[in-house]
Amino acid sequence: MYKKLFPLLAISFLTFSSVAQSLMTPELLWKLHRVNGIGITTDKKHVLYNVSTPDVEKNKSTTQKYILSLIDGSSSPIDNIPDSIFSDPTISPDGKYQLSDEPVAIVKIKGEDIYPDLPKSNALVYNSLNNRHWDTWEDGNFDHVFLTERANTKNKIDLLPNEPFDCPTKPFGGSEDYIWSADGKQVVYVTKKKYGTAYAISTNTDLFSYNIETKQTTNITEGMMGYDINPAFNSNNELAWLSMKRDGYESDKQDIIVWNGKTKMNLTKQFDNIHVEGFKWSDDGKSIFFYAPIDGSLQLFNVTYPGLTKKLPVLQQITKGNFDISGIIGQTGNQLIVSRTDFNHAAELYSVDIHSGGMKAITHTNDELYANIQMGKVEKRMVPTSDHKKMLAWVIYPPNFDSTKKYPTLLYCQGGPQSALTQFYSFRWNFQLMAANGYIIIAPNRRGMPGHGTEWNESISKDWGGQVMKDYLSAIDDISKEKYVDTTKRGCVGASYGGYSVFYLAGIHQNRFKSFIAHDGVFDLRSMMGTTEEIWFTDWDFGGRYWEKKNPSVQKSLANFNPINNIDKWNTPILIYQGGKDYRVPIEQGLSAFQAAQLRGIKSKLVYMPDENHWVMHAQTALVWQREFYKWLRETLL
Repeated sequence: MYKKLFPLLAISFLTFSSVAQSLMTPELLWKLHRVNGIGITTDKKHVLYNVSTPDVEKNKSTTQKYILSLIDGSSSPIDNIPDSIFSDPTISPDGKYQLSDEPVAIVKIKGEDIYPDLPKSNALVYNSLNNRHWDTWEDGNFDHVFLTERANTKNKIDLLPNEPFDCPTKPFGGSEDYIWSADGKQVVYVTKKKYGTAYAISTNTDLFSYNIETKQTTNITEGMMGYDINPAFNSNNELAWLSMKRDGYESDKQDIIVWNGKTKMNLTKQFDNIHVEGFKWSDDGKSIFFYAPIDGSLQLFNVTYPGLTKKLPVLQQITKGNFDISGIIGQTGNQLIVSRTDFNHAAELYSVDIHSGGMKAITHTNDELYANIQMGKVEKRMVPTSDHKKMLAWVIYPPNFDSTKKYPTLLYCQGGPQSALTQFYSFRWNFQLMAANGYIIIAPNRRGMPGHGTEWNESISKDWGGQVMKDYLSAIDDISKEKYVDTTKRGCVGASYGGYSVFYLAGIHQNRFKSFIAHDGVFDLRSMMGTTEEIWFTDWDFGGRYWEKKNPSVQKSLANFNPINNIDKWNTPILIYQGGKDYRVPIEQGLSAFQAAQLRGIKSKLVYMPDENHWVMHAQTALVWQREFYKWLRETLL
């Protein structure tokens, strides 16, 4: 028996070892399932979640709902979710009304509407800005919230009658933008009551309350001038939401505000390094769970709501580790169900002990695939900056890393610009995939990132090409001191502000890099100011508009921080990606950079994606993106 078993074990071991040597590829990346939590059932015994699976051949994804038992861990597909196990949040607590949203024609913009005798015209006529947003041209339709009586569906009330405003808010708002109060007496919804040019220069969204009985609407956030979003009631009918203070500043510190119907309280104002990404009330309504960036990761916190007492809110950090808490699904007893990622793993659902912070995976959607993929090591590195501070950087190593060998190394430049660089899992900028191709990656938490204090986060505004560029160079210089870094094979990659960083560094890097890759990056600040659709962004970050000759801030940006000014110093191969429907960083940015590189005689390539916005949403285009990415690095770096 033992003689027969040993060869079988040996064969099994060899097979497992062979399989375990598999590395992540673009094709494997697009086989991963994408898990998204929906909520916890009313009996607190089950979790509902979606699993989205990319279909490369069909160039789209399919989605299946699942129900998971918190008792025995079993999971099964479910097509229809009965109200008996999971209440529909759009239905009023008494069951009489339902909320929905649909587009309403408000403004005549289409040529065929303005001139009915020209029905074949596809012209669009605008009298103000906000003519396009994110990836869509304004067509005169606005999404409105409707209150419908369930017993008589003809009794339907538009909560924004004849108003050229959107709820859900564009471009990313959903049904979370309109909610019922716990007592069912009011509907609270989010909208920005500004139109046209006024909309394009302001970030001031507000929360409005519609009283079911009086049919009166009240602005709950009157006088609060920044973003006010994500309203949620607790069981005591107290309302919480996320709020930024300043109009025009889309990356302002985001706090949790609670309103008890009379007074408002900011629960997180006093905590300087807290920028709240998302939250959920505790079941007892006495505190709020939230997640926020801190030291290069997204962690779970709890903050108390003192109510009418004179006590101050108490903050507690629940989790710690090299991972991101990227969503809160709900609470069941002493357990919180959350979504979690890290650089090596796509999102799965976990249960968290709210007292100890202990975590346990409850979905295992991608375990089988990951079991056959070798992972790279991830570690934190503290980098000394040119102004004598310490900057956290993530370093990702190739699988089977050998410190006695030399490796090509990539500097990763994060977008935003004020976007946290945490333990995210991207299906495009995937560090696991980069490492599997043999690269070391250094990803610095440079100036302009939340989680390191307000001063660190805000110092990038009006200083795009200043200290932050020194931070980048400090990061690549610091890692280059290691003997395992091949300093003749260093590259620099990034998207959005990260793409801007690539364009800017291409003119000042002093031959540090052998290859550059920029995706939807800002190349010319003047052109960016003149074509981007969210004017508040360039107004704030550059300090004004390009024609303001006496404005020192904007003129400094144009003179000192504009990549196009240094094109004469470009000397390094560059790959440029550009989305045709990117109206945040519009098409002329990528085309101008490519044309300049070509006319300078620099090895360069343009990957134009006509149907993509600021991101890459289609599976086959995403695979083209990945294949060109690594082909370019092989050609220019290895």
